[in-house]
Amino acid sequence: MTWGKLLQPDLILGETVVGITPDLIQRQGLRGIVLDVDETLVPLRLAETTPEVCAWLEQLKSSTDIWLVSNNLNEPRIQRIAAFLSVPYISGAGKPSRRKLRQAIAAMNLPVNQIAMVGDRLFTDVLVGNRLGMFTILVEPMLIPGESVKDHPIRTLEVWLTQLLGVPFQSRP
Repeated sequence: MTWGKLLQPDLILGETVVGITPDLIQRQGLRGIVLDVDETLVPLRLAETTPEVCAWLEQLKSSTDIWLVSNNLNEPRIQRIAAFLSVPYISGAGKPSRRKLRQAIAAMNLPVNQIAMVGDRLFTDVLVGNRLGMFTILVEPMLIPGESVKDHPIRTLEVWLTQLLGVPFQSRP
């Protein structure tokens, strides 16, 4: 598989994770979701989700198996977020390594193509999801009010490098 295909998300949402609707999940034939944590569900320096994220997740739980898989090594923080949301989690995942993500996939007991990897980063979340054959969704980062994506140079660098590699920034059909 080429770098272009590995870094191309199946869906570029163009908004934060709360834009993923039950209808979108059903249309894509998804039954499970693996969610990144930092800047996907929670701004990086915060340890709590917003009421909007909690309500969104509760809406999805009735029809979708959900796991949190984070590269963050601060297990007490990730555990606290997962406990608050009442979902299982893995911290210190080392994405784009597939090893720990396979644990979440195995626990869901679903075909990998029925599980989405959702995150805000191309070189970790999208890359690992595509390496495993998951449906990949790139979301806009969840930021602290007043911040902008421009304040996050790693994301900007990832997009620039990906475009240099010839990856079009549009969802695959």
